[in-house]
Amino acid sequence: MKREGGITLLESVVALSILGVVSAAFLNGLTTASKSVYISDEYTTAESLAQSQMEWAKDLPYVENATGYAPAPLPGGGDYLEYSVNITAEPLHDPDDGIQKITVLIKHFDKTSIILEGYKGQR
Repeated sequence: MKREGGITLLESVVALSILGVVSAAFLNGLTTASKSVYISDEYTTAESLAQSQMEWAKDLPYVENATGYAPAPLPGGGDYLEYSVNITAEPLHDPDDGIQKITVLIKHFDKTSIILEGYKGQR
């Protein structure tokens, strides 16, 4: 009898096992990359929103004993859904100095995303 060349059952099982391990590692990498893109997008959106809200608060008229300012209306569209803004103000040292510390708090799904602090002077 001649020895026939071919793939045995054991070789097939080993090949499929290796393919399965490589596929699982690849899918795990895709999942991790997808999560990191989502987190990065959320942070970038919150940072952009915080900066625009800070500029809005600085452009509003100075109120000497203000404890906060009304936030700007959020832009329409899907990018800012479920984001909320809170702007607080507190005088630095002596209220007569005319300088306030402005804090912009951005929340996404009621979880704090970013806090931005700046200063506003009486013009």
